[in-house]
Amino acid sequence: MSFLYPLFLIAGLSLAIPTIIHLFNLRRYKTILFPHTRFLKNIQLVSRKQSELKYRWLLACRLLFLASLIIAFAQPFFNKTPNENNGNSLQVIYIDNSFSMSVKKGQRSLLDMAKEAALTQIRHSGVNNKYLLLTNDKPQSYRPLTSDKIASAINDVEISPAHKNEKQVLGAVQSLAQIEGNKDAALYYYSDFQKSSFDATPDPVLIRHINFTGIPVLADAFQNVYIDTAYINSPVLQEGQNEQLIVRTKYSGSAPKQSPVLQLSVNGQMKSAATVSFPGNNESIDTLNFAVSAAGMQKLELTLNDAVVKFDDTFRIGGHSATNLSILVINEKQANPYIQAAFKAYNGFKLTQATVSNSPKDWQSYNLIILNDVTHIDASLGKTIQTALQQGISICLVPGKTYNTAALNEGLKQVEDIQIAGIDTTTQTTSSLQQGSDLVKGLFEKIPDNVQLPTANWHYIIHSSLSANGQSIISFRNGDPFLAAYKPSKGILYVTASSADMGAGNFPGSYFFAPFLFQMAMQSHSSDIYALTSGAQQSAYLPLKNTEERNTIHLYGNGIDMIPVQRPEGAGVNVYVDQSIQQPGFYLLSAKGSDTTVIALNADRKESIADVWGINDLREQWKGEHISWQNISDSGSFKAKDNNGFPLWKVCVILALIMLAAESFLLASGIKKQTVATQ
Repeated sequence: MSFLYPLFLIAGLSLAIPTIIHLFNLRRYKTILFPHTRFLKNIQLVSRKQSELKYRWLLACRLLFLASLIIAFAQPFFNKTPNENNGNSLQVIYIDNSFSMSVKKGQRSLLDMAKEAALTQIRHSGVNNKYLLLTNDKPQSYRPLTSDKIASAINDVEISPAHKNEKQVLGAVQSLAQIEGNKDAALYYYSDFQKSSFDATPDPVLIRHINFTGIPVLADAFQNVYIDTAYINSPVLQEGQNEQLIVRTKYSGSAPKQSPVLQLSVNGQMKSAATVSFPGNNESIDTLNFAVSAAGMQKLELTLNDAVVKFDDTFRIGGHSATNLSILVINEKQANPYIQAAFKAYNGFKLTQATVSNSPKDWQSYNLIILNDVTHIDASLGKTIQTALQQGISICLVPGKTYNTAALNEGLKQVEDIQIAGIDTTTQTTSSLQQGSDLVKGLFEKIPDNVQLPTANWHYIIHSSLSANGQSIISFRNGDPFLAAYKPSKGILYVTASSADMGAGNFPGSYFFAPFLFQMAMQSHSSDIYALTSGAQQSAYLPLKNTEERNTIHLYGNGIDMIPVQRPEGAGVNVYVDQSIQQPGFYLLSAKGSDTTVIALNADRKESIADVWGINDLREQWKGEHISWQNISDSGSFKAKDNNGFPLWKVCVILALIMLAAESFLLASGIKKQTVATQ
């Protein structure tokens, strides 16, 4: 058995007080006058025996009363628990320091309470114990530290934008245990246990060889209003043009009593504001109108006056005012109205129509080339397509219907080993969509489950070799591609298996037609608008042509200068900012000889959801021989508990009350006898 507050045992010195009083009382003598001395000896013998017996019981009650109170204040507990360190177990403390732990309970944050509880655990675990400290940031040390060093490291833990779920923590503990050569590990898990980051049931593989102790740090029920996302209804920002910013706001917990206010500032100047209301659900979608007054870099910042939780009350968008994106449509016959309507649906596109006979020879100034309804691609046109792809330009081939497939294959051979093997005139509905494709991924927030895939009244049978680096985006049931992407060089060649008219099928009027064309145009050019989410591993695409080592992209901002993770893609580079930094804010991406681009990094909105597991749910779902749960008090003190689940200090308090009652009974009985004798 151990004590949570062993210093209270010093008060045991007070046990000497009733002992001294008892000894002095025995030395006192009282003279009693009797009319006859014949019975004096018998009376003295009986009185002394009764007095000695009464005083001994009284002394015992007083000593037990004081001892019980002292032990109760020291808070005893049995230290023989499933997570007891046997000398071969790695001791690990994990403190969740994500944004959700900044929520306050009274005047103190959940993180402060978790840190105090962990420090209490360290203080009472023994000076010879060593621990490893894990947080959402990088480990303080990969080797166990002594109690004083681990306590100093705990004091230094601050709120971090980084985020980890329980699988990542358990995996890290297993890896560290293997490094240290330990078979088992004892993990003390301090967290608010959000449902978004903590699974309902443990993973049996990850929890194996880990003695898990969960210590929930929970706040009172609270209400949080936060900006979920925002986007500009245009692919580019244009100076002096009216722009629309679509903002989605949500609340978690109870509904707000007062309507919060959204404010939009551009480069520090207030541009627009709106009152947010939640009529029937926990979501509000508002539109803010604004205009960019000057060319160059733009920093858009949305703020919300929610006083409860602050980290998710700001949403940032980085932008750069630019000219329109240029689209060249080369028609063999007449212009396609569906393609025209698709690009008119979005602002920021400049559409140029041309015929095969009078098309521009240099395509480098265009972001997307669409070959519409062509039935013949000669060697010269094939060479032009190949050159554009080498320059990183996206090209979309929408062939017309012809049985002379050799006329199309003549030019395709110049590009890569892509071949049209024939034509299928049966009506078929496509059956699969490759959601991992770059064309689909990130384009839709969520594709409806019952969305109708395109139907083709006829389609070409397209074959390609491995060197074409092809991928089917939309496919028929037999595996033939309806829409395929080929990447023989820097650029991407998209090929549809039928033409873009309603006689060939319903693809031009489908859910995917306009968004796919939009995404194709964006892939060969930076969108000039960036709002990334920390931890989502989103990339910022920068169109840097002929990227070499000398113009590697650098990341600047908040006093840092680093080279982030970057991978060549087409005519530019994909930069993965959140693999280098996770602190929300505005940052600059720049390379030698290239324009500087401003990007925005926002916090993960999962931390905004106030949906956490209760202690009873956790005990019911996470249970086992090597899993236990403990509480901390409202002040943050560590609450240990015995094996029976009933705190021993309560037993001591009950015993003290019993001793107090016994002492009162003895005193009362003595007074009663004295009164009778006097009478």
